[in-house]
Amino acid sequence: MKGTLRYLAGIAGPNGFGSRSTAEQVTQHRFFPCSHLTAIITGGTSGIGAETARVLAKRGVRVVMAVRDMKKAEMVKERIIRENPEADIMLFEIDLSSLSSVARFCSQFLSQDLPLNILINNAGVFSPNLEFSEEKIELTFATNFLGHYLLTEMLIEKMIDTAEKSGIEGRIINLSSVIHSWVKPDCFSFPKLLHPISRYNGTRAYAQSKLATILHAKALSKQLKDRNANVTINAVHPGIVKTGIIRAHKGLFTDSLFLIASKLLKSISQVGVNTICLPFCLNSTIMA
Repeated sequence: MKGTLRYLAGIAGPNGFGSRSTAEQVTQHRFFPCSHLTAIITGGTSGIGAETARVLAKRGVRVVMAVRDMKKAEMVKERIIRENPEADIMLFEIDLSSLSSVARFCSQFLSQDLPLNILINNAGVFSPNLEFSEEKIELTFATNFLGHYLLTEMLIEKMIDTAEKSGIEGRIINLSSVIHSWVKPDCFSFPKLLHPISRYNGTRAYAQSKLATILHAKALSKQLKDRNANVTINAVHPGIVKTGIIRAHKGLFTDSLFLIASKLLKSISQVGVNTICLPFCLNSTIMA
């Protein structure tokens, strides 16, 4: 109980950091061969993704932003370069709800013959109404899980090869959510996820997509271990912050909840700690 109160109050722990520490603060004195690293991050045009891209670039990582809105991405890139003129930022277009778009992005990236040390599957959507992707798959599941699943599968050999040649452990980070625990076992079946036939619930669809993300991390972690690959994968709940996805949950209940909990919510820079630190730490575990 005492530890929980210290955490909520933002009091620093033994490592000198607390829940109010920012990603920039935590990575400031990390000694890691950042100048030799290349990272792909999806959904880097706002929120946690934009902050992750900014701090990675500031620490010398080449950042490949895989984005749907290239105009917004150019604006984020300009802001990062204004702060850090030496930043190495590359922009590629991708629509994670479209499997053909994901395949096209992977082909374009692999043609650059760049190393790949870090893959951050950050992008996500919350669709309050039932929508479908171009492949006729429920949009939230298609974007949050299937797109990232295909992206990871198509890039995993490049990551394994990069880790083997560089001697630096590769890192895959799947952004999940604590609400994955809301999913009832009897509701979690792939046919229902791909093509919902009962009354659609946006929050349930989002929770299911995040549970699938965690299960993917667990399964791939075992496969990588069996291959003795020098690559790890983590599923991480970034924390609660009022990002674009949260704002999509409009309504009196949600607004009231955030008003009450406002003192406990983290800023974007604070939430970014959970994503940005994994590529810098020496040991990592699956966090579900």
